[in-house]
Amino acid sequence: MNATVTAISAMLTELTDWRRDLHRHPELMYDLPRTAGMVAARLREFELDEVTEGVGGSGILGILHGIGGPAHAAEKRVLFRADMDALPMTEATAVAHASTVAGRMHACGHDGHTVMLLGAARHLAETRAFDGTLVFCFQPAEEGGAGAQAMIDDGMLDRFPVKAAYALHNWPGMPLGQFGVVRGPAMASADGVLITVAGTGGHAAQPHKTRDAIVAAGHIICAVQTIVSRALDPLETAVVSITSIHGGDAWNVIPDKVEMRCNIRTFSEAASSIIHEELRRICARTAEAFGTTVEISRPPLTPYPPLINHHAETEIAIDAMRAVAGAENTNVMIRPQMGSEDFAFVLRRVPGAYIFVGNGDSAPVHNPSYDFNDEAIPYGVSYWVELANRVLPREA
Repeated sequence: MNATVTAISAMLTELTDWRRDLHRHPELMYDLPRTAGMVAARLREFELDEVTEGVGGSGILGILHGIGGPAHAAEKRVLFRADMDALPMTEATAVAHASTVAGRMHACGHDGHTVMLLGAARHLAETRAFDGTLVFCFQPAEEGGAGAQAMIDDGMLDRFPVKAAYALHNWPGMPLGQFGVVRGPAMASADGVLITVAGTGGHAAQPHKTRDAIVAAGHIICAVQTIVSRALDPLETAVVSITSIHGGDAWNVIPDKVEMRCNIRTFSEAASSIIHEELRRICARTAEAFGTTVEISRPPLTPYPPLINHHAETEIAIDAMRAVAGAENTNVMIRPQMGSEDFAFVLRRVPGAYIFVGNGDSAPVHNPSYDFNDEAIPYGVSYWVELANRVLPREA
């Protein structure tokens, strides 16, 4: 542990208290009055130069100027982001700081992400040992609500144009004190469609008088599995999964309609386009072959694009990780992840990097037994501080 981590470790008790308080009171999507209120109050206590609430619904922006005072050019501004929302799950940890809200829990560590960035804001506000302006972004609705895009749509990057943007995520299974990053495409897109097959229902004893939507749907399910293996370049990585199917409610009735949900994951928008085109072709022609019809519609959730780390910014992030944990504890060979992350919306607008910090031997994220490891807090805080020194360095 280097000198920066050691100094920041003195904040651990208080930061842990904040983290556990957030964990006890999880809030979902954009409905974050307590969480966002706590973040805004802390930023004002740290005497940041500006704190703006309600960005993109319930996002918070904290502005901190370095030794050179306000930076008006994008070349002297950088954005650091943390997510704040929890998940609609029932906690099964039995820890003393477990969720007090039925059906809600911080099962992805956003409580830890929020506190690590708050700790960095506090330290950097005390030292201001950088030259430029830091934009601390505390974002709502990462868990399926596209909160990053909402903050962008509300003018976040227009009001505060930045030269780069960075974010991190805890990683269960990665040892405590270690960091990791994926160069280039790092996390997959998250997209999906609703497939509705319509036929003519009837009595199960008289199938010849029907056009069986279930049979048509079954053939569609099988054919869809050929998209990745036969329509994409073998070097592309993608997943197409039928994740639910519903048709009928009776033992002796062939239904006239079947609904299926399809989840799509890719690392490029070109691959996603091919998959959607093939999916529509397969569905239409298979349905026609069985005398049925098909409709493909979008669900209400916003699709997430693939998250792609930019080269120069990733190398800066690697330098910061190595300064905190050492080269031996910085893994630059992490494999791309098929999970998605809405920080991808930010990285489509500005260059940046998204990295991982070890959470030790914990349950996986989105698991009812998961809990963020408080011992990871000083490593995350130290990473943000070291990164600030590198992206907005003081002149020699």
